[in-house]
Amino acid sequence: MGLKNYISVVIAFIFLSCQQDSNSLTTLYSLPKKLKEVSGITYFPTNNLLWTLEDSGNANSIYGLNSNGDIVKNITIENTENIDWEDISKDKDGNLYIGDFGNNDNLRKDLCIYKIDKNSLGNESTTPVSKISFAYPEQKDFPPKKTAMFYDVEGFFEFKNNFYLFTKNRSKGFDGTSYLYKVPNAVGFHQAEFMGEFKTCGDYNHCAITSASISPDESKVVVLSHDKIWIFENFTGDNFLNGIKTELYLNHFSQKEAICFKDNETLIIADEKTKKIGGKVYEVSLKKLKSKS
Repeated sequence: MGLKNYISVVIAFIFLSCQQDSNSLTTLYSLPKKLKEVSGITYFPTNNLLWTLEDSGNANSIYGLNSNGDIVKNITIENTENIDWEDISKDKDGNLYIGDFGNNDNLRKDLCIYKIDKNSLGNESTTPVSKISFAYPEQKDFPPKKTAMFYDVEGFFEFKNNFYLFTKNRSKGFDGTSYLYKVPNAVGFHQAEFMGEFKTCGDYNHCAITSASISPDESKVVVLSHDKIWIFENFTGDNFLNGIKTELYLNHFSQKEAICFKDNETLIIADEKTKKIGGKVYEVSLKKLKSKS
């Protein structure tokens, strides 16, 4: 091997090593081939199951994955259509919630959340025990102007009998603005309550919000993009946006679509497989992320 080639190999090795060292995520497993477009996850520590679903164009089903990534539960959700299921969450009692609020074109007038009773999670099929429908009172036009497309959502969670939804900005001239809305966890139709807004950054590929979660002790809220998270802490009540906001880099770019807490200090993240990259479930500690920030 000539000196020039040798130097090139060494440089490449150092570069790859640095990339590996800087990557904060630990891969737990690859997702089953059946699940090509995972859009949300939530974790049950009592049986170590990760519940997930897929977005528009896929089955009206939810799936329970074991610690090896095997599908051990496959539940058809009857009397529903997967218009655009974008996230899945749970409440303190262990009931599941499916967010059918994907709204890429800001055209929908049928946004809703389905409640799945915890006692039906051992069945092969079930019907939602309730349907929570809602609209955004600030949206007057369907669709709005291309510079005001703020009404897509891919991330939410349940907290003290309310849902909190972080919008995904699809506006022309993306500036990272995300709205936070509150919807009661009660059957029927509701006008979502505008809670405030915050900015991520001006690069859509790096700063569009794709998922959200709250910690088991309800002291932390996280939102996800393709390569970073924002964490809100030290808030009062549900004034999450008034808490301390910290931006944390994952040092790993992929089509990340789902995040949840494994425990109060550990996150689980899932991404879609795009051009042979992703299609995996990862784990990362907040302590590790904060130490690198």
